Amino acid sequence: MEIAVVGTGYVGLVTGTCFAETGNNVTCVDIDAAKVQRMKKGEIPIYEPHLDVLFERNIRENRLHFTTDLKQAVDKAQIIFLALPTPPGEDGSADLSYVLNVAKELGKIITEYKVIVDKSTVPVGTADKVKKAMLESFASTHGGSLNFGEGQGEAFDIVSNPEFLREGFAVDDFMKPDRVVIGTESERARKVMEELYKAFTRQGNPIIFMDERSAELTKYAANAFLATKISFMNEIANFCEKVGADVDMVRMGIGTDTRIGKRFLFPGIGYGGSCFPKDVQALYHSGIESSYEFKILKSVMKVNERQKTVLLGPILDYFNGSLSNITIALWGLAFKPDTDDIREAPALYMIEHLLEAGAKVIAYDPEAAENVQKQKGYNITYSKDQYAALDGADALLICTEWSAFRNPDFDKMSSLLKNKVIFDGRNLYELGKMKELGYYYKSIGRETIGIKESVRV
Repeated sequence: MEIAVVGTGYVGLVTGTCFAETGNNVTCVDIDAAKVQRMKKGEIPIYEPHLDVLFERNIRENRLHFTTDLKQAVDKAQIIFLALPTPPGEDGSADLSYVLNVAKELGKIITEYKVIVDKSTVPVGTADKVKKAMLESFASTHGGSLNFGEGQGEAFDIVSNPEFLREGFAVDDFMKPDRVVIGTESERARKVMEELYKAFTRQGNPIIFMDERSAELTKYAANAFLATKISFMNEIANFCEKVGADVDMVRMGIGTDTRIGKRFLFPGIGYGGSCFPKDVQALYHSGIESSYEFKILKSVMKVNERQKTVLLGPILDYFNGSLSNITIALWGLAFKPDTDDIREAPALYMIEHLLEAGAKVIAYDPEAAENVQKQKGYNITYSKDQYAALDGADALLICTEWSAFRNPDFDKMSSLLKNKVIFDGRNLYELGKMKELGYYYKSIGRETIGIKESVRV
């Protein structure tokens, strides 16, 4: 099939590349001319495991193309995917201006039947808004007719096809989806989408057809539920510390219940990224607009905001309330491992508070350091090596669970750190081992190991 993907952010680039991998001819459109030129040369603008291999192969095989010319991409496309940003506004609602502006442009330039697919995460009712914007633009351009003449049928159909991609696993998630959700009430569009996705559901995972509004809500409901699960477990972890329970034992005890499941039960310093914070806010705001208050989601947002800096208090307590002349080594800047995405990353909240308290910060991340430097410009030191970040530091703070941090050389760490002190926001290490190694070790929802000794400053 001929496919156009409008927007080459995280979702758009993965979508376009994976469709090209299954033999489709894909043209990705972006208004950033410099970015388009880099992609034409085979330079991938995001870090996502295994995406680079598919990206380079499909450019080489002439199935994956890039342009700034929307009309050029749309003219030959049967299906047009809208993978545009929907950032939160000041009130938390999703900003649909990018989506609707492109919809207006599409209404002007289409000259034959197209399937327009909302791939962006959008509030309930967006498909209707996209259709309205396109109809108005189409009418003014094509003389008020909804079709291209007798026997040719309607000019376009709008489909909602939410993505369920996990950063770090996006290629596998797209190529081998748990399910494909397609919202359309058009039989013509349904046949087109079913044909497109056959290549991805050969193992029997379902294509679930529904109306557009239900499809839009399905994505928000999924992310909001997972965010709720994370926040609930963080609440349990905080309570464990109050009553002397071990959250790891509780997690295993409830995770074996098939009604609950094992995933998303690991406590930590909160969720971040491009999806959960934005989608929970947007769903909550959609409820307010419809005179319905999601009280659970309101609590989820409050818990997560607090959880991002839950280790700040213990750090201040350890250093007698003052971080002046204290150097904190920080491992992990991305919101999760295997990505360079720093949107709403808990590490950034910790950095801001540590700097406000007078601390010096030396940070290391395998992929995300450059993004933090470009976007935030914090007055911190960026280390190119995880151990170099520890040299002379008063304590280590772990914010992201990269695999490289899971089994470090503790002897080397001990020789570099000024004090054998670790604040672990991701519960990477066994308590018994930390006790054996003589560390002061504060994690989430578990016993604090060691006692505070005289701090060497």
